[in-house]
Amino acid sequence: MKTTTAALAALLALTGGALAAGSHAGGHGEAGMMAIGKPGIAADASRTVTITMMERDDGGMVFEPASLAVSEGETLRLKFVNKGELDHEFVMDVHDGIMEHKELMERFPEMEHDDPNSIRLAPGATGEIVWTFASAGDFGFACLIPGHYDSGMKGDISVRH
Repeated sequence: MKTTTAALAALLALTGGALAAGSHAGGHGEAGMMAIGKPGIAADASRTVTITMMERDDGGMVFEPASLAVSEGETLRLKFVNKGELDHEFVMDVHDGIMEHKELMERFPEMEHDDPNSIRLAPGATGEIVWTFASAGDFGFACLIPGHYDSGMKGDISVRH
């Protein structure tokens, strides 16, 4: 609990209260809205994409697929399976938001978070995120457990009109 409290205090100090605006990436005025979109309603999902998290024999770590193409306004059911031997997480955001989160995770590796744009899975576990990609643009996703991003565990999301 102390680690989580210290990490939260540090996050608030680093962001200068940006969380009050709605998200890491700043709010758009709508509750739960981020630049990349917002939590979606499962019944509205137009398709399901399965994303596998795993380590490779050469020491690299990957998501498969490593890129997603989405239409603006589309709701996806993202299903995750961790086929690796380590915990992995999936965090999607604007690229700058991912890099800020990566730096914070490196400073506070035991930090736990419960953000709707992320999921952390133990080896063999499965999970899902239902997400509405509300705005066109180029975004990213990554595993921000220290060392994983640098081992290749990252990808791109292209949201088009």
